[in-house]
Amino acid sequence: MPALMVQGTGSNVGKSLLVAGMCRALYKRGYKIAPFKPQNMSNNAAVTSDGGEIGRAQALQAQACGLSPICDMNPVLLKPESETGSQVIVQGKRFATSKARDYAGLKPKLLPYVLESFERLKSNHDLVVVEGAGSPAEINLRAGDIANMGFARAGNVPVLLTGDIDRGGVIAQLVGTKAVLDPEDEKQIIGFLVNKFRGDPKLFDDGYKMIEQKTGWSGFGVVPYFSDAWKLPAEDALDISTPQRLGKPHIVCLGLSRIANFDDLDPLSNDPDLRVTILKAGQTIPVDASLVIIPGSKSTTGDLNYLRQQGWDIDLMAHHRRGGYILGICGGYQMLGASIDDPEGIEGANGATEGLGLLKTKTVMKPKKALTEVVARHQDTGLNFSGYEIHIGQTSGPDCARPFACIGDVNEGAISEDGRIFGSYLHGMFSDDEFRRSFLGQLGIAASQLSYAESVERTLDDLAKHIELYVDLDHLVTCAR
Repeated sequence: MPALMVQGTGSNVGKSLLVAGMCRALYKRGYKIAPFKPQNMSNNAAVTSDGGEIGRAQALQAQACGLSPICDMNPVLLKPESETGSQVIVQGKRFATSKARDYAGLKPKLLPYVLESFERLKSNHDLVVVEGAGSPAEINLRAGDIANMGFARAGNVPVLLTGDIDRGGVIAQLVGTKAVLDPEDEKQIIGFLVNKFRGDPKLFDDGYKMIEQKTGWSGFGVVPYFSDAWKLPAEDALDISTPQRLGKPHIVCLGLSRIANFDDLDPLSNDPDLRVTILKAGQTIPVDASLVIIPGSKSTTGDLNYLRQQGWDIDLMAHHRRGGYILGICGGYQMLGASIDDPEGIEGANGATEGLGLLKTKTVMKPKKALTEVVARHQDTGLNFSGYEIHIGQTSGPDCARPFACIGDVNEGAISEDGRIFGSYLHGMFSDDEFRRSFLGQLGIAASQLSYAESVERTLDDLAKHIELYVDLDHLVTCAR
């Protein structure tokens, strides 16, 4: 069955959102649609229904298609652990840990997995909408490429090239990309799209015609900036948007350098009765914070050192003395304990690291990763909520006798003796509306009656209308092959 690929002139031009919108628009037209991204780099992963993990953007795109996410939708996921290396996830499972300089030699071994997943998706759907990564203009990375033109040519997939007018220079972005592409790669491109226009799109008519003339490509539309994009889960930490609602109860999240699965915050950020702030390096925890969240991390001990470099360890102690609450999720939970021991050097140098000591627990890193969807029962409220685990390490200690939740008959997480510090491995807990309101209510934080799931669905529908209005979808579908 046919497929179509959306590539960008650079990172962050809006590919993920465009693919989600196209998928939802075509799904509403009655097509059996599936998303696909050959290679992604993100620490914001989603657990799949077939027991693996993929990038969060592909999980949202699957939702736009009315599907549960599966590993084939993102067969290669790179999860950065440091400035120079990443964990390599292949078809949902850990495959290797690779330094950036060594990854080029690994890519040819990954292409068969990518094509295998792609063919499975094609065989079960009317159309597969593919998202590229970065830019095909990065011709220094072309050898062995599996993310952009290397995949497009191997899979014989037509490419729609997208430029971002919001950052300026969109004519140069598109015309310049054509200029540096290999002629055989350039043949895969069927046309271009201009994204994130602010104002009346007709004001760009002359520029649009110039791009057509200088590239010889067909234009498929000028898409205005979609102002409600912040309501959808972001995959890149740089894209996190939190409306500042002064006077509302203040929830603060520490912006760790390797923050992971930060979509835990989305239901809180979307709540009109809450104010959420993600602290940046050098900022202090404000005195009006009711709850401080230490989020997940892809490098727990590294981010614990980062946390201390910002002075947040001192701020957390002061926050606690003021009567504030603290919640550590996953890596944040591990940091709250007395120590983190990594005897096999899974995250870096082997050995033990002193924790924050706010919970009477200790963590030992283990090679086997917990990767599962769960239904848990919150101990304090008795409410059930859905979530997922995606971590290495086992945590134990006296405070675990006061569990945050129970999964069946198994205790999960820990609570401090004074009842104001919580630790849990469970991501996604705040997506459950009743649990979110009840948990926050116990802390004296009044949340709204927001239905988070309905908000995401409504925003996807609005995005689909936006795409239908400004993108020539009929022409795109006819160009798919």
